[in-house]
Amino acid sequence: MASAPQPVAIEIEGRGRVSGLLQSPREPRACLVLAHGAGAGMKHPFMTAVAEGLASRGIATLRYQFPYMERGAKRPDPPAVAQGAVRAAAAEAARRLAGVPLFAGGKSFGGRMSSQAQAAAPLAGVRGLAFLGFPLHAPGKASDERGAHLFDVRIPMLFIQGSRDEFAYLSLLQPFVSRLGAPALLKLIDDADHSFHVPARTGRSDAEVREEMLDALAGWMDSAALG
Repeated sequence: MASAPQPVAIEIEGRGRVSGLLQSPREPRACLVLAHGAGAGMKHPFMTAVAEGLASRGIATLRYQFPYMERGAKRPDPPAVAQGAVRAAAAEAARRLAGVPLFAGGKSFGGRMSSQAQAAAPLAGVRGLAFLGFPLHAPGKASDERGAHLFDVRIPMLFIQGSRDEFAYLSLLQPFVSRLGAPALLKLIDDADHSFHVPARTGRSDAEVREEMLDALAGWMDSAALG
């Protein structure tokens, strides 16, 4: 059985503290340090659903706020500040769940900041990065420059991406992931957009899509933890 989310205070060196939520089954087999997207914090329904879904699969999560979200600001933090939050959250998860295989990543902006932190200096103990809608480019501005730092990442990476994601056109994303080579795996969710919403015409619900996403995420973490 998974416990209810437990409030956590995360100290960021030189930046004060931010809030977090640790949600864990009794004996987790892995933990994902889960960062939110640019426009919504750690309590957004999508983040909550991911945490609850992973807990039901035996995997803990540590959700946390970036400093700008903690202050109630709308403008995301500069990369150095956001990366500091990622690093602090990963360290907190490692301290609280010693010996549990650790992964990092998040939704959109949160995943990209996690990867930038890892590329700059490896996150201690983190075995892989998981991206839930990696924002390869801004909508309508096709480019893969935002992903250049990923070639400096030496641990496994999982891209879970909707086939209709306007932040990562498949014509760019698929060859880009191929160029990253063996550490990178792409899991496409048919007909899903950047928020993992699917049109009614598909006959699938968003909840069904989320189950597919979480099954893929949990399976990948199991494989990466063993490998």
